Amino acid sequence: MTETHARPDGVSDGTVEAVGKLSEALEYLVRARGHLYSLHQLVGRVDLLAEEAADLLDEAGHGEHAAALRRDVVGRNVLPGRWTFQLVEEFDETYYEPFTAAERRVRDDLVAGRRHVHESEMKDARRTPGRPGHERRPADR
Repeated sequence: MTETHARPDGVSDGTVEAVGKLSEALEYLVRARGHLYSLHQLVGRVDLLAEEAADLLDEAGHGEHAAALRRDVVGRNVLPGRWTFQLVEEFDETYYEPFTAAERRVRDDLVAGRRHVHESEMKDARRTPGRPGHERRPADR
């Protein structure tokens, strides 16, 4: 059985390092995408809260302020013509999907599709064999 993270035969140190660097870039991209989704959810919540504030201002007798919030803030685009869901979709289509496809192609072509080969080798180099908490892999694998 081939180990999931093992370096395929004949793959150079430079290739493992390069694919590892691309894997690191992918991890940063995933984090950036998560922040974009956080922005999407946070701004959506802001819009709902502003609408609730407008309702409360109306109930408290401040109709002019309530109307101004509804007119100028509630439902407003975050960028010209765009709500945050559109930013998320455009980011995914324009950048995230092409990047992830390119990363997979490189990994498939150069390290037999194996993920984290570089990190696996780092783990092997840094662990203390036989010490608790330094096991190479989970006991059930």
